[in-house]
Amino acid sequence: MGLAPYGEPTYVKAIYEHLIDLKPDGTFRMNMEYFNYCTGLTMTSRKFDEAFGGPPRKAESKLGQREMDLARSIQEVTEEVMLRLARTMHREIGVDYLCLAGGVALNCVGNGRVLREGPFKGIWIQPAAGDAGGAVGAALSAWHQYENKPRIADNIHDNMKGSYLGPAFSNEEVEARLKTLGAVYRRLGEEELYDWVANELAAGHVVGWHQGRMEFGPRSLGGRSILGDARNTTMQSVLNLKIKYRESFRPFAPSVLRERVSDYFQMNCDSPYMLLVAPVVEKRRLPFDPGQNELWGIDLLNVPRSDIPSVTHIDYSARIQTVHGETNPRYYKLLKAFAAKTGYATCVNTSFNVRGEPIVCTPEDAYRCFMRTEMDVLVIENYVLRKEDQKPLEGDTDWKKEFALD
Repeated sequence: MGLAPYGEPTYVKAIYEHLIDLKPDGTFRMNMEYFNYCTGLTMTSRKFDEAFGGPPRKAESKLGQREMDLARSIQEVTEEVMLRLARTMHREIGVDYLCLAGGVALNCVGNGRVLREGPFKGIWIQPAAGDAGGAVGAALSAWHQYENKPRIADNIHDNMKGSYLGPAFSNEEVEARLKTLGAVYRRLGEEELYDWVANELAAGHVVGWHQGRMEFGPRSLGGRSILGDARNTTMQSVLNLKIKYRESFRPFAPSVLRERVSDYFQMNCDSPYMLLVAPVVEKRRLPFDPGQNELWGIDLLNVPRSDIPSVTHIDYSARIQTVHGETNPRYYKLLKAFAAKTGYATCVNTSFNVRGEPIVCTPEDAYRCFMRTEMDVLVIENYVLRKEDQKPLEGDTDWKKEFALD
């Protein structure tokens, strides 16, 4: 999804000719001669290499136009499959609302098209819409079928409650753990906290935000997040290269107050799980200079697209998380404080981890990640820590080798 806007759909015809037999109703059959994941240790086969111009790109090597065009082509075919299946489901079942789960339901660009162009009044995507979601399905099956518990729905709220289903830590626990780590910290009062963190964000600092219960699923939703100012023109590259240690093209998502979402994006519905993509509204977009039309590929990355450049992809899209006071009151209050200070009710939100690592869970995880990166500030519950106040971690020089890169 992230690389696709840099490319052209030059391989779409070849995909339909070689890889997939797609029917008008959205059902399809894959030609497994081009794949190797069922019986081998690679995703694609040599036959795939022959059909698409060479072997896969080596890890960490430079991205070329071929990779960008492949990403764009695969994304376009995926979206077409999703749209055809959605229309068939609506025609055959006749319901107005669609629920999605499974790994492809994490394709939030496709989800956004299904919402905008499909026949449904609304869609809801399970926030752990990958293999992990099977655990939720198994638990629900046992709850309803074996325990005979009723199914309850009010058509307004979902029972995932923001997906904040993981562990939480009290201020007392946090302070005890920070003392054990030898961290330098101070505790702020409840209202002072939001104003202080809003000031740090407005000053261009990168903030690690560890609050309340951890999120269930692959997206950080304001429980275990790294935050930045969406207005900052360099925030995307800083987060990618100095915090996440990953490719610079990868876009970041905005968190936005639910009641202000349509001020920034062409949508006005809930997206609490960061699983819908929508365009930035026209009034916030910046026009191209004539000289910028000569740029292509990754060179386009540094061209600001809007007045919230760090969350606006090169095609003017954004993967949106709406923030709700009912499910995450602390994150909501922070965004309110930031809006009062800057006039902007949105900020950059990315997962609290570095490339290859799982999202942090405990205060110790958060402190370790904070110290290993160029993050400026760490906030754990009511405790705030500045990087310049901390002592360097000892014996931690090879930490980047702990996990395989994603």
